[in-house]
Amino acid sequence: MIGRLNHVAIVVPDLAAAAAVYRDTLGAAVSQPVDLPDHGVTTVFVALPNTKIELLHPFGPKSPIAKFLAEHPGGGMHHVCYEVDDILAARDRLKAAGARVLGDGEPRIGAHGKPVLFLHPKDFCGTLVEIEQV
Repeated sequence: MIGRLNHVAIVVPDLAAAAAVYRDTLGAAVSQPVDLPDHGVTTVFVALPNTKIELLHPFGPKSPIAKFLAEHPGGGMHHVCYEVDDILAARDRLKAAGARVLGDGEPRIGAHGKPVLFLHPKDFCGTLVEIEQV
């Protein structure tokens, strides 16, 4: 069911400074920032040969990652995203196995324009997991 690692998301207090570190210090290709108001985040993607890094910054006062940044003012790893072929089948299989799907359990369109769901970190070794249909 689980596919390849799509990205690792890191919450950052300063999106421009974080993008500069990956671009200027590490020499990576870095996208332009994209606001995702429905998710309450602004994202930048860092392209790597085998995956991506997603830099996340709160968008708006009700951002779901604002609390994370308040608790970790320097930022930190937020979630990992795995690809799945069929998000509804994956959701149903995960729920049948006892995993908790966050939100209302219905996929939302994520940063790549594809359906995504988030899974409770307590069910995955303390790590917030995103699944994305490819």
